[in-house]
Amino acid sequence: MKKRSFDVVLLFILVVARVRIDTVVGLVAPRPQELLEKIPLLPANSLRLLADWLVDPYSLLIVTATFACLLLYIALDWFGQECDRERLYRAKLALIYVIVFLTIVVQAGLLITLRHFQGPASFTHDGGVIQTEEATRYLLQGKNPYTEDYFDTPMAEWGVDLKTALYHFPYLPWTFISAVPFQLLANALFGWYDQRVVYLLLFVLMMWLAPKLTPEPTDKLCLTMILGLNPIMGNDILFGQNDSFVFFWVALFTYGLLRHRWSLAGISLGLALASKPTTWFLLPFFLVYLWSHNEKTENKLAAMESRSTKAMICLKRCLPAALVSAILILPFALWDPRAMFDDVWRWSSGTIETAYQMRGWGFANIVLALQLVQSRLDYFPFWIPEAIFGVPLLLALLWRQLRRDNSVSAMLYSYTLFCFTFLFFSRFLNENYIGYLLACLALGYYAGSGAASPSLECG
Repeated sequence: MKKRSFDVVLLFILVVARVRIDTVVGLVAPRPQELLEKIPLLPANSLRLLADWLVDPYSLLIVTATFACLLLYIALDWFGQECDRERLYRAKLALIYVIVFLTIVVQAGLLITLRHFQGPASFTHDGGVIQTEEATRYLLQGKNPYTEDYFDTPMAEWGVDLKTALYHFPYLPWTFISAVPFQLLANALFGWYDQRVVYLLLFVLMMWLAPKLTPEPTDKLCLTMILGLNPIMGNDILFGQNDSFVFFWVALFTYGLLRHRWSLAGISLGLALASKPTTWFLLPFFLVYLWSHNEKTENKLAAMESRSTKAMICLKRCLPAALVSAILILPFALWDPRAMFDDVWRWSSGTIETAYQMRGWGFANIVLALQLVQSRLDYFPFWIPEAIFGVPLLLALLWRQLRRDNSVSAMLYSYTLFCFTFLFFSRFLNENYIGYLLACLALGYYAGSGAASPSLECG
């Protein structure tokens, strides 16, 4: 009897979720026929014949090609199990790459093209694309993105209400510093730029990296398809939210740890820390991982010497992350400390007049349902439930990692659980955070198959 393959079931689920979400989004953000006709790939007659109430004609062809690849994957798995395992693995991986390319890269290219035709405030995300592009322009003009407002930018045309982001840039500096060369080059060559170019480039690199993070062929396939077809993060890449940008540096940091390439791990962590504050929760678990990474000794004198040596090793391995994050963050913190503090922390915590609204899928809904505030913009002390639930959990997770399981996998699992808890009890648990947490959870589940080993196979 032929063995049933879990990767087939998982791929089927992810493809269906990916396609269904895209078609629902197509209802919310329709693509007008006149815009589609500007893309010189299909004649107008074909576009009219392919017109569908759920999705535009080009996306419909992408869906068809995606399901054809899925069908081929299932047939390959069923009839190819008697073939060479390595060749079967590589054929499956190639099909996953094609499916991801169709549903993410090609689909994102379509939205970038439509945005170019219609205008900068269309077919994209406000903060991850529009505001980041404007922040990069401010930087190139010698202006501080945290000091400036965004009323005279395309940001003002995006959305319908509660536009407090027009006063604040909520991300850390690496999000816009990294875009400088790409924006300069794109403007010089084409006269226009879309921030999703950076996100797509890092996404493609992450797809190349994913099979290298775990040794077993089936695990390689599963991790690659979860990261590539993540139902929420995939959609975020299409419209340009920056969670995939942040996650790439976390994945590269994980790769460095698994290969014991400490400089690469440290630099990648530093870039993650300089991108979004949510990555800062990774620090305590990383420090515990470093401290307990070496073998323990029973001799007291040797133990004292060992602790001293371990402290020096930890310091050396933390130095790249500290230097990189400091070099990127400190200039802006010194340039206008109050503006940066207001934009990155006070805006999200609700302690400023133009604060971010309470929203999302978390505890804030209970606060609103019980009418504990008069407005979504009001202040509420979310730090209290965050501390009540977060502090004991943090201590328990650190103790467990220190005493029971100090693998890279455990470090990432602990980070994901703590981050999820903190965000659940925060002012907002946006849907894109769930996509990011799913990616981190999958990374923790598969990374090194639970063991940090420098001898993982290259997929």
